[in-house]
Amino acid sequence: MPALHGTSEVRAVNDWRQYIEFNRHILGGKPVVKGTRIPVSLILGYLAGGMSVDDILCEYPTLTKEAIHACLAYAREVIVRDSVYGWRKS
Repeated sequence: MPALHGTSEVRAVNDWRQYIEFNRHILGGKPVVKGTRIPVSLILGYLAGGMSVDDILCEYPTLTKEAIHACLAYAREVIVRDSVYGWRKS
């Protein structure tokens, strides 16, 4: 996966809320790419499995690179805010 050097990619990382939404009527409120039923967890799984951003875009042509990078930014924020090394903050 390429590094996040482009201006728009960095902006997507900083503004993940522009690309990720939560709606209790879509997948029970799990985070999805805005305007889709594509769960953030699916994108993260593809990236963790070694798929490139370009490969994901071929599978889901309605997505953007910024949306995919926003999934990573969302995951990072969840980890930073919610847990450290497997235990939850109280």
